[in-house]
Amino acid sequence: MCGIIGYTGDEGETLDVLLMGLEGLEYRGYDSAGVALADSSIAVEKRQGAVETLEDALPDGSVEGAAGLGHTRWSTHGPPSDANAHPHTDCTDAVAVVHNGIIENYQSLRDELAARGHEFESETDTEVIPHLIEERLEVGSDRKTAFRETIAQLEGSYAVAAVFQGSETVYAARHESPLVLGVGDDGHYLASDVPAFIEYTDQVIYLDDGEFATIAPDGVTVTDETGTVVETSVQTISWDPEDAAKSGYDHYMQKEIHEQPRAIRQCLRGRVDELEGQIMLEEVATLDPDGLVQFVACGTSYHAARYGARLLREQGVPTQSFLASEYTADAVPVDEGTLVVGVTQSGETADTMRALREANGADATTLALTNTVGSSAARECDHVCYIRAGPEIGVAATKTFASQQVALALVAGALTGDASLAFLEALRELPDQVQNILDSSRAREVADAYVDADAYFFIGREYAAPVALEGALKMKEITYKHAEGFAAGELKHGPLALVSEATPVFALLTEGSSLEKTLGNVKEVEAREAPVVAVTDAPDEVGRYANHVLEVPSTHPQLTPVLANVQLQLVSYWVANRLGRSIDKPRNLAKSVTVE
Repeated sequence: MCGIIGYTGDEGETLDVLLMGLEGLEYRGYDSAGVALADSSIAVEKRQGAVETLEDALPDGSVEGAAGLGHTRWSTHGPPSDANAHPHTDCTDAVAVVHNGIIENYQSLRDELAARGHEFESETDTEVIPHLIEERLEVGSDRKTAFRETIAQLEGSYAVAAVFQGSETVYAARHESPLVLGVGDDGHYLASDVPAFIEYTDQVIYLDDGEFATIAPDGVTVTDETGTVVETSVQTISWDPEDAAKSGYDHYMQKEIHEQPRAIRQCLRGRVDELEGQIMLEEVATLDPDGLVQFVACGTSYHAARYGARLLREQGVPTQSFLASEYTADAVPVDEGTLVVGVTQSGETADTMRALREANGADATTLALTNTVGSSAARECDHVCYIRAGPEIGVAATKTFASQQVALALVAGALTGDASLAFLEALRELPDQVQNILDSSRAREVADAYVDADAYFFIGREYAAPVALEGALKMKEITYKHAEGFAAGELKHGPLALVSEATPVFALLTEGSSLEKTLGNVKEVEAREAPVVAVTDAPDEVGRYANHVLEVPSTHPQLTPVLANVQLQLVSYWVANRLGRSIDKPRNLAKSVTVE
């Protein structure tokens, strides 16, 4: 949520870089956008609405400055409005600031500043920052010192960047909110995520919590909280800018659904040796699975975590899965004998990071399962396993969920050493089987049949239960229609009251997921005249019980959920498409949730 882009370099390029950066961050979710350019004075333009609304509002002749900031805001303090949009300035317009996160002590700071005569133009927590900087400048601090002294007064989570009138330098700091620097030939960049500047450079430096960055036209300097210069390593981003483009698809989500065969191949590459009959996952080779294993995650990643927990439990490892947002609140027992696995696509999810930090504080061993090299989770955990899905722009996770499932299957096999030859062969065949579904799916027909339904229900057992939850989540995320997923055995315990002829039920009827028991639940909903869509690898056996059948290829029972989920993704996509929804940027949602 929210996005920052900063640049310093060629004065004639600054605005174009900022606007392109904002477009590259649109996937994160936002409700307003703005830019600030620093020259002899600071020019600020910001608007509620889309980046294109901001572009239309820019004055003729545009604005120039060697240093600049851009921001896409996702509202927390104050509703979407021009005034609440970032950047924010001080009383003298000498400094402009953008901020991601939440300043927890902003109200007391604001009250103190107002009592000293400062006037505020927004309802945001962010606006206290430029006024605090203004005060430090007034007592003689230089720009860098004023920025550092202000950051020291903030409590909460933040990624903050500032530019000053008469300066070509961008100043930045982070605490529990991501920032990455881009090192270019003709300028240097700062952003919440790499897509903001990947068109210009693939050389990046990831900031850690407590670090400050000074980005000047002639170089980048990173220091710690004491001002000591930090030795940094420049990493090369391995994906091409075209990977973050639609490539002829109508939506990023559609493209990313169709990229799943490649994403799974990337996840598997070099990690499976069928000749030796083993999984080679160096990332977990030294981990001990004899103790308790806990998964922490949110949203789609939580559904993947439930799948991973089931894999380990079936192989005799005591395993639990927790919603990361409830992990610390529930006082979950954790000690040095616990392995805590954080599943997070971005590696920056605030609730998951807090759970992992809690585990680190209890001396547990931590493992990050993430898609993002250099992310907070990757740096702060004892071990990291990358899912290798490549960039995912659509807010609703698709290929990253498939890659999480596959990576968790690898982790489970590597931890226990219990991967059969049949399982390894099934892994090898999985990408082609996903492609088969993409080529032959009848999901669009199902979507056409039920686009006007009142609600959608998804049921499954065992390995299929997390996929039922994920199927419902995708439907509600991008269609805005009511959808609910649950373990099929829970149907009688309340949800059956909602079942009618206007509520299609998607039943995951696959081998290895108590197919016969789930068929019993199907008969219950049929008795209430609800239409049934069977997602199955046994069409001959279950077809007579369903109004529609979405077939998946036969595979190892532990991998069937990967295939079944693809069918449900396609149904949700086509329902949303028929309804004309904003598929890539669903309302009220953000790609990377970096506040609790």
